[in-house]
Amino acid sequence: MNNSNLSIAHSESDLNGKQKIGLALVGIGLLALLIAWAGAGASAPLAFLLVAFFGFAIGGLLFAHASYQDKIPGIKNNGVYHKSISARGIIAWILAILITGFYICLYWFPAYIEGLIRMHDPLSQVLRNKPADQWFTYGTFYTVAVLIMGIKFIYKYRHNTYQIIRTISVMCFQLLLAYLLPAFLATMNQPEAYFTYFWPLDSYALRPEWFGWNDPASVGMIGYIIIISGILLPFVVTPILTYLYGKRWYCSWVCGCGGLAETAGDPFRQLSDKSLTAWKIERWMIYAVLVAITLLTILLWVNHQTHNELLGSITEPYKKTYGFLIASMFSGVIGVGFYPIMGSRVWCRFGCPMAALLGLQQKFFSRFRITANGGQCISCGNCSTYCEMGIDVRAYAQRGQDIVRASCVGCGICAAVCPRGVLRLENAADDVNNRTKDIRTMHISKEGISIPM
Repeated sequence: MNNSNLSIAHSESDLNGKQKIGLALVGIGLLALLIAWAGAGASAPLAFLLVAFFGFAIGGLLFAHASYQDKIPGIKNNGVYHKSISARGIIAWILAILITGFYICLYWFPAYIEGLIRMHDPLSQVLRNKPADQWFTYGTFYTVAVLIMGIKFIYKYRHNTYQIIRTISVMCFQLLLAYLLPAFLATMNQPEAYFTYFWPLDSYALRPEWFGWNDPASVGMIGYIIIISGILLPFVVTPILTYLYGKRWYCSWVCGCGGLAETAGDPFRQLSDKSLTAWKIERWMIYAVLVAITLLTILLWVNHQTHNELLGSITEPYKKTYGFLIASMFSGVIGVGFYPIMGSRVWCRFGCPMAALLGLQQKFFSRFRITANGGQCISCGNCSTYCEMGIDVRAYAQRGQDIVRASCVGCGICAAVCPRGVLRLENAADDVNNRTKDIRTMHISKEGISIPM
């Protein structure tokens, strides 16, 4: 028997009765989903919708409760490299292929998932007053995954106040602002704007056509709200919040991409590449994408102001290339499809222009940093192993050096898995060498949140 089969056998032998029932219900939901995908979703959409999502929800929550209810508080990662799904085994590769295939169909061959789309018609009619399309179907899957896996995450990290609060935050932002609010806007015949995504992550946010300059009367009140928020969020709100709290306020508390990575992607966080080569590639790629979207935005505005006469032949191919390579292939197909192989933050680490912009602000003028008490470090390596951004946290901790890295998303897992409480997430004073004067410093460790008085 090879190592992958041994891993599968080991993981199955550890399951208790409730976990097996939970997995069986998830299996029923998956079966309903596959039958609907094959075409039956069009003939009995409500039945398949209810069976699929109730199976996922009840089965997933039962499995999570059974996995952690009887365990003492503390993060349990025992055996993570002995399970096929979390150690790049057979199950991980099958899952990666299935997710990648779904994304390819979603973006370029929606006719192949017509059964799944039609299955969502009853829900879309209730929320949007119109039949479902591929993006509503995707948004529903996405939101359900964040909610179910978010509750599982809370069960697992229930001893840590910081993890509970930030997980509830990303769940609420995804459900309310990224799912229900766009659906409500659709019922009012308004653009289905996602207020959790803005420039530079949302490549459409600053495009001239959104601003209605040719016909301002057609914009309407909702349109002006979208326009004003599209300007204020990246250029006013983002710098202020990043100065105060680092990029974690967005990447770990608001962003839907980060929300999926932190919930559904949690079993794969240890798979991030920690090598120096990966770090070099990361720096080149992520800033190249930021430059690319900035250049695209400039081209679109110049092209608009010159009535397509100056750069018209350049702008359109450039826009299509960016949309295909970055907005579709990188953020979707690779960014999520490769969770089981490359870890949960592939897109956030190597391609997200928002993460690049926030990272520059965090590194050079933010008060946020992770402090380390090097005298207490026992070099166990838990912090580095479970850093989803590939940062060698242990190397900093051993030297007692503050961690001020552009890539750090402030998830706090490094502090949570440290057995000695070496690491603290802090909003330090402007004078980082004299932090004791800042009475509002917030300490976040594996015990939770504490604010010195």
